[in-house]
Amino acid sequence: MSPEKLVRMANQIATFFHSKPHDEAVAGVADHISNFWEPRMRAQLFEKLAAGGEGLDPLVIEAKDQIRPVKQTA
Repeated sequence: MSPEKLVRMANQIATFFHSKPHDEAVAGVADHISNFWEPRMRAQLFEKLAAGGEGLDPLVIEAKDQIRPVKQTA
């Protein structure tokens, strides 16, 4: 997936949760990405976050530690 599309999708999720209380919004973003994004997408998101997260909504950046990690395969 292109980095631009990944950012756009993550930010759409964050936009939905902006109307919630802050802690609930962060948890909601993390839960949605953890439950509905396949491991490859989450891996790309973690790479984007590790590179500084340019273009990502602050809720996505804050949710990074709550998003289910991608299991490494041998």
